[in-house]
Amino acid sequence: MENAKIIDIAANSLNVKKARDLKVLRVEDLTVLTEYFIIATATSSTHVRSLADEVEEKLRSAGLSPHHIEGKTTGWIILDYSSVIVHIFTPDSREFYNLDKIWSDAEEVGLDTILKEEQGD
Repeated sequence: MENAKIIDIAANSLNVKKARDLKVLRVEDLTVLTEYFIIATATSSTHVRSLADEVEEKLRSAGLSPHHIEGKTTGWIILDYSSVIVHIFTPDSREFYNLDKIWSDAEEVGLDTILKEEQGD
């Protein structure tokens, strides 16, 4: 599956489920780990799990399973889809780990062309 499609599905899943401070960073020129990070903040640890479950379900429905999942019982869940890695944080964890600052040299991908208008479940 193309990166654009993964980003589209994941970002819209997070947006519909009320993730906060959603960012997509193009990091491929800065690391060999991946090409894109999606970073989102949840309102609680329960919300973190709910957001991760939603992303995983929507991408699985599109035919893609994560290569690795980390942190299912913490304030930071990582869904690794190889070329796109999704990071979902509680507010405290996002502030503590501060990926936004660590990867501040990354190109931020504009969400205005990715996010669709919210629709009811």
